[in-house]
Amino acid sequence: MPQALRSTLLSFRDLLATAGPFIVLTLLLLGAAYWVLDPTPPKKVVLATGVDQGAYAEFGKRYAELLKRHGITVELRATAGAAENLKLLRDPASGVDIAFTQGGAGERDRATQEDEGELVSLGSLFYEPVWLFYREDSAKRLLKGPTLTSLAQLPGWKVNIGARGSGVPNLMRKLIEANRVDKDAITLLRETQTPAVMGFLNGDIDAIAFASAPESLMVQMLLQTPGVKLFNFAQADAYSRRFPFMSPVTLPRGVVDLAGDLPPEDVRLVAPTASLVAREGTHPALIQLFVQAAHTVHGESGWFQRKGDFPNAKNTERPLAAEAQRFYATGVPVLQRFLPFWLANLIDRMWVVLVSIVAILIPLSRVVPPLYQFRIRSRIFRWYKQLRAVEDEQGTRPTDVLLQELADIEHNVEQVSVPLSYADELYSLRSHIHMVRKKLLAGAPT
Repeated sequence: MPQALRSTLLSFRDLLATAGPFIVLTLLLLGAAYWVLDPTPPKKVVLATGVDQGAYAEFGKRYAELLKRHGITVELRATAGAAENLKLLRDPASGVDIAFTQGGAGERDRATQEDEGELVSLGSLFYEPVWLFYREDSAKRLLKGPTLTSLAQLPGWKVNIGARGSGVPNLMRKLIEANRVDKDAITLLRETQTPAVMGFLNGDIDAIAFASAPESLMVQMLLQTPGVKLFNFAQADAYSRRFPFMSPVTLPRGVVDLAGDLPPEDVRLVAPTASLVAREGTHPALIQLFVQAAHTVHGESGWFQRKGDFPNAKNTERPLAAEAQRFYATGVPVLQRFLPFWLANLIDRMWVVLVSIVAILIPLSRVVPPLYQFRIRSRIFRWYKQLRAVEDEQGTRPTDVLLQELADIEHNVEQVSVPLSYADELYSLRSHIHMVRKKLLAGAPT
């Protein structure tokens, strides 16, 4: 091996041996911080959606596709709707991490309200209007006219208000009670969506209620079905005053089909706001990804909102998650605009700890150069002790024995390798060995 390369490798070895403890300490601190902060999100998350072909199910597919790009697998859990979703979130054994919910669907008795603190909101996503479709022939038969103008006219009707577990039954009961209608005067059915729609189209059901975004395939189909009318909530503003979780919205004329002029006039509706709700302990990085996905999925203009209206931090019935609040205040984190998500997230979660570790190690690192210097110089100075012993024993021991010991010292010193910056001390040691030899020879008997 060339001497220059050998010297370089030895210098590197010495530097590594000197700085090794600090490197090990740094790695231990980083490992402990990584374990405590847990910056990497889980690779799988369970999202509770709703019934097949419903708006929640359609949106869930879009979320799954967006998070897949970041290596996160989203398992979609089909449910009956918002009420069941909340129940699953409160049950740790369900495995559900995040769910779509509906404004007003979480009202429960006081005995169970203490569990509400376990859930956080990721923000409001979209309006979820109450769609009350009714058959025109049923209105003619029951009202002697083609149009249902008030919920107070529902006595005698067969109305499907949704299956157990959805948020619609709770909403419809509130609306019916607000109109002082005796529930016993209405036949309230609780069939699931598909059988209910089939019965409605066959004439077995007079009216059917949904609370869904217009992306629902069933809603879009019924809006274009001949003989089916959509109830106009003329008192939408009054309903929104009575029920704070509801907003008055308008279905604009022609928005369903411009060429066919559907609907033929503006229709007033009332709409709770749909939101994403997560367990309080959900990983912050997952919440950040879901809020970003919500901005992509729900940020465009729609039938009831303009571009940029959603998602937002308004009308949230539960505390807003800190990571969601951060997104609504500053947008996508700066690092994620330039770096892959995994790296940006790692830096974002760890930078405070990294700064702290650096602050601790900087003072400690000042002892590395003196230690390195001592390590190199000790390789030379340890031979001075033996050289001094040989010199001090002149006259007490045979000169030829001392000369042999001196030759051994010189041989060993020749094997010593030091960086060039310390070569002067090595050559100084060799000159001192030569000086002691001359002294021994000068004092030897002739």
